[in-house]
Amino acid sequence: MEFSGGWDSVATLVEGRWVERRPRRPEVAEQLLRETRVMPWLAPLLPLPVPVPVVVEADPLVVRHALVPGEPLTTPRADHGRVLGGFLRALHGSSASAAVRHGLAPAAATHRDRVATVGRFRAQVVPRVPASHRDCADAVLADACELPADTVVHGDLGPEHILVADDRVSGVIDFGDLHLGDAANDLAWPLYGAPAEFAAAVAAAYEPTDDLRRRALLWHRLGPWHEVLHGLDTGDEAAVRSGLAGVIERLALGVR
Repeated sequence: MEFSGGWDSVATLVEGRWVERRPRRPEVAEQLLRETRVMPWLAPLLPLPVPVPVVVEADPLVVRHALVPGEPLTTPRADHGRVLGGFLRALHGSSASAAVRHGLAPAAATHRDRVATVGRFRAQVVPRVPASHRDCADAVLADACELPADTVVHGDLGPEHILVADDRVSGVIDFGDLHLGDAANDLAWPLYGAPAEFAAAVAAAYEPTDDLRRRALLWHRLGPWHEVLHGLDTGDEAAVRSGLAGVIERLALGVR
């Protein structure tokens, strides 16, 4: 049974307890293989269950991992936030150098990818932003180029990737964007997109510095920019419009 319509891979539930994933595009194969190298090292360091895929077929590529129980988080509460804050402290406390030895790309690769992405933002998103907002948009992109890349981060942490079972956080999934990046990336939604009670609990458990909070807000502002690019790449005009509305709305955000 296929149960995920993700952009990068097809996920199929097998025998009710295994998840098999196949790349939707050729370039995603290396991403899946990277997970098979990094996650067996990383998973024992984390306080919540996460997928640990292994290769079951090489050509065409199929990877498999045990099903992480639970459903996506829909009603974030303070107790959920405390658990997630502890999870992120453990993830971000893992050794960056060891992660690279286990297959994660080095910081230089992250910086190259950021330069390319910011270049696309400038070329394809900024021209769609109203003239009255462009100075602010340019400032956000300039700040984005200065962000660090020194921490193991999930890279796509939102409520859809935080699972809950029996009213408790039961796992974190979808590590396809795992990379050496900015810890604040993973705090963007928890601190600035989630309900206040949840955000406060995450902050109490994680204890972010003022600078980390500032960078998390910057990552939160950047989120809709990616939606615009995704819409352009897939020909989804509704996603372009939704993303652009989010870009404009978040340019005006201040620190909570």
